[in-house]
Amino acid sequence: MNFGEKLIEQFRSSLDQHSQEALRKSVNSIVEAKRRGGKVMVVTGSGPNIHEGVTTLIAELIHKGVIDAVSTSSAVVSHEMGGSLDRVFRVNAEALGMDMQYMPRGDLFEISVMNEELLSEIKKEMIIDEELMRKATALPVHSNIIKAAGNMAYPMGLRGELIAGEILQLARLYGMSFEQVAGFGCDRMTMIGACAEKGFPLLVTIPQLIGGGAIGMAIGDSLPVSGRSMQLSRMLAQSDVIIESAVALTQEIHDGPFECYTGHGIWAWWQGQQTYSLKGKTLVRFDLDENLRKATEMEKTVQEAIDKGLPKTKVAKIPFRMEMSAFARHEGSLPVIGDIGKIWPVMAHDVCCALGLKLDFLSASQDTPEGQAMRDWIVDNVKPLNREKMVQGLKL
Repeated sequence: MNFGEKLIEQFRSSLDQHSQEALRKSVNSIVEAKRRGGKVMVVTGSGPNIHEGVTTLIAELIHKGVIDAVSTSSAVVSHEMGGSLDRVFRVNAEALGMDMQYMPRGDLFEISVMNEELLSEIKKEMIIDEELMRKATALPVHSNIIKAAGNMAYPMGLRGELIAGEILQLARLYGMSFEQVAGFGCDRMTMIGACAEKGFPLLVTIPQLIGGGAIGMAIGDSLPVSGRSMQLSRMLAQSDVIIESAVALTQEIHDGPFECYTGHGIWAWWQGQQTYSLKGKTLVRFDLDENLRKATEMEKTVQEAIDKGLPKTKVAKIPFRMEMSAFARHEGSLPVIGDIGKIWPVMAHDVCCALGLKLDFLSASQDTPEGQAMRDWIVDNVKPLNREKMVQGLKL
């Protein structure tokens, strides 16, 4: 799944000059880090990263040796367990005979579109209400869409909820995170599957634990919060470049309990615990919020506010999200403001060209014909978690 230089240049030209320059610097930092044997870590949020094919592109970059570690949200783990994107059809829930007080807004019920092979596999794990599916198939279809996989559709959404409990038991049994166990069974073109195959670390960040229903809770239950925080800090400590992609609540990364440069790590150090520093690292953030760039440009003003114990919002006179604070004060921060569906393919293309790597998959903004074809490719080719493969992976 790839496309030509013309679309890359269209995506590049959609960015303003400030973002094009920040992206160029970001590419140079990644290339320099990789050439000297350094590591690159990605911190992703949910939603757009799945829909724009970014998580699939990150999986490709993991296989190509560009990305070495990932932290993400429990919702992304949930969707990747379902195959990243899937196709569902929606019918009137009342006509299907559902109890309407428990139906989501819109009064629609979703059914997973799946082939007989996948349906047969799922039948080995859970009882399928085939009568419900037949009845739904006979009703007028309200809409047929591609969406983040698993989630609210039957039976794949319910399957994720049920298998989460089994994965949690296995994680505790083997002393692993939920993410690592699930990764053994996930498609290699998911981030979680790619990291499991390569032996690279992938963890859900603490502020992003609650999402994906039972999967999010099982992820949270698989490791103590303090242990998860320490593991994340080690991932960050080993990384030279940290890329944040359409993610909120990254406070623990810039301002965490073990980080000494912009965070609260001084007391962990005082007590002899392992700490790390963001000093000398490059922080790249892909974001739509112009205030992020403004906050970064006001680095000294923000630092002065902190030094005086004053509220940053009042001094900077812009809305201040939590993650802006340390990012804005870090001299190695590079804010790239724009659509991640356009930023990521440009960055991946430029990095791989510089390193002499050939990409077999490249994402594209979903509002282009190439992006729509990409989404169809993901639905057809990126498969849901395979339980048998997961169990076999634990035995290796």
